[in-house]
Amino acid sequence: MKRLILASTALIALSACTLKVAAPEKPITINLNVKIEHEVRIKVEKDLEQLFEKEDGLF
Repeated sequence: MKRLILASTALIALSACTLKVAAPEKPITINLNVKIEHEVRIKVEKDLEQLFEKEDGLF
């Protein structure tokens, strides 16, 4: 009997809720502020490695 009362109460509570799904009026914008420093460092490090390999007497 208690389960029936609990189930009916839950059903009534859930039926009172409404859920609306709608697209936003304004478009969604995503700001991507990304630094591309890593790629530049890799290129410079590779160039330096090649330079040091070519010129053994630099340091």
